[in-house]
Amino acid sequence: MLTFSLGLAWLLLAPLSLWVLIRGRNPARIGALLTLALLEAATVAMTAEEREAAVVAHDVPPRVFSIGCAERTPVPETARLSGARDDLTLSWAAAPDECATAQVTLRSEGRRLRVWIHEGPPREERRGMRTVSVHIAQGAASLRVPLDPPASARLRPVDGRTGHPIPRPTPTR
Repeated sequence: MLTFSLGLAWLLLAPLSLWVLIRGRNPARIGALLTLALLEAATVAMTAEEREAAVVAHDVPPRVFSIGCAERTPVPETARLSGARDDLTLSWAAAPDECATAQVTLRSEGRRLRVWIHEGPPREERRGMRTVSVHIAQGAASLRVPLDPPASARLRPVDGRTGHPIPRPTPTR
């Protein structure tokens, strides 16, 4: 109801204030400027209030998700060698009950780096398996796996289950 009232005030008072700014006398012009400033201030205050009220699943810290996270094997949508090719960053669409950690297994086969990701209760660690933290931001989950030794420039990350290459992220402008 408050939003409707503010919109109606804009529809009625803004044109009237603009007309007074052009045709009115000095005291009326000051009143018109104050009216427009108050309308703008009310709009900004209402927008900030609405933003605080909206809670989205990806805005909740990851540790909340780890309490009841489901067991799953996420499929990485993008893979990127970062730093001096000593880190592999993987990302995928976040689930509402995303885990705070994931176990990642890496196996190098020539120029291919096979990647398996598992979320859920921790399993026994095997050779090549690492437990890393999952970061969630704007509906996307990502993790960073340290590579030791650093990878060559020709190394191509592939999905361990399917063998399909994992695409690089597209640059945003």
